[in-house]
Amino acid sequence: MRKTGIYLISFLVFTACQKDLPLQNAQELNAIVIPEGFPEIEFPEDNVFTPERWQLGKLLFYDNRLSSNNSINCGSCHLIEKAFSDNKAFSHGVENRLGTRNSPTLANVAYHPYFTREGGVKTLESQILVPIQEHNEFDFNIIEISKRLSTDSNYQLMSHKAYGRKLDYYVITRAIANFERSIISGNSRFDQWRYQNKKHVLKDIEFKGMQLFYSSKTHCSECHSGFDFTNYKFANNGLYNTYSDIGRKRLTQHDSDLSVFKIPTLRNIEFTAPYMHDGSIKTLQEVVDHYNAGGKSHPNKSAKIKPLNLSDDEKQQLLSFLKTLSDESFIHNQTLKP
Repeated sequence: MRKTGIYLISFLVFTACQKDLPLQNAQELNAIVIPEGFPEIEFPEDNVFTPERWQLGKLLFYDNRLSSNNSINCGSCHLIEKAFSDNKAFSHGVENRLGTRNSPTLANVAYHPYFTREGGVKTLESQILVPIQEHNEFDFNIIEISKRLSTDSNYQLMSHKAYGRKLDYYVITRAIANFERSIISGNSRFDQWRYQNKKHVLKDIEFKGMQLFYSSKTHCSECHSGFDFTNYKFANNGLYNTYSDIGRKRLTQHDSDLSVFKIPTLRNIEFTAPYMHDGSIKTLQEVVDHYNAGGKSHPNKSAKIKPLNLSDDEKQQLLSFLKTLSDESFIHNQTLKP
C-alpha cells in the first residue's frame, strides 16, 4: 500500500492542538492510502485533501440536518456494510419517499470521470447537490442547509480551519466530496493475488472463473475493465424489452441513448445486492444467469451482450471469481464509520 503524493503534517499533532474538535473523529486519517495497482487521485485545486477537510466532510456526510425534516443523511442510503450502497431496490428518502434508482456504491468514486447513471454531473462536488435537491431524497436546498448549520459553532470553527471561511454551500459540498474521495476499496482477495503476490489466496474454482471473466467467451472484461472493473462508459444490457427509465436520454435527448446507463464497478459486487439501475435482480446468481441468457431484445442493447452458453460448472466458476472482488477490510473500516 502507498500514500498519495500529498504528504501532511501528522494528524496527531493537528488534533492535539485542537481540543475542541469532536473526539470521535480525532486521530483517524492523515492521508489517503492508495492501494497497489491504483492510480493517484486527482484532486481539484480548491479541494486538495487535508485532515481538516476530511474530518468536516465526514461529520456532514452523516448529519441528518442535510435533509429537510432531519431524518436521513448520506450514510442512510450508502451503508458501509453494503460497500456504501443500499440493500433495497430503491432507498427511502424524507417522509419515506422512494427513490427512482438503485443507490450505487461509493467505493472509488474518487476516480469517476462523471456522476449519476446518465453521467450528467461532471464533479463530485456538484454531485453532492443532487440528493440534496431531489424531492424523493433530501428534498432540501443547499442555501437553507447553510443557514440551518450556521449556528453550529463547532462546524464554524472546523470550516475556518479547513477552508478559511465560514460554513456555506461552498464548504459543505467540498468537504463532503473530500471525505468521499477517501472511500477507497482495493484489498480484495483478487487484489492480494494480482498486486500483493499472494498466489495462494485464490481457489482453483475462482482461478477458473477469472480465466472465464477475461476470456473471449464471456467478454466480461471489455466493459468491466481496469483496476476498478469498469470502463466508465454507457451501455444497455438488455434487462428489458421496454424500460420505464429512459436512462442517458434524459441528459442527451438522443434516441441512441434511450435506456442506456453508466457501466458500474464490479468491486464488492457480493455486498451490493440488489442489482441493476432499478434493483430488479436480487441475487448475483441471477445476474450471471441474465448475462448467460444474452438479455432481452432492445434497440440499444450492446452488441457485446450475447448468449454465453456457459455450463452450470462455468457459471459457478464465474460467480466464485466475482466474489473474490469482495473487500472485507473495506466494509469493516472503522475510520469510515460514523
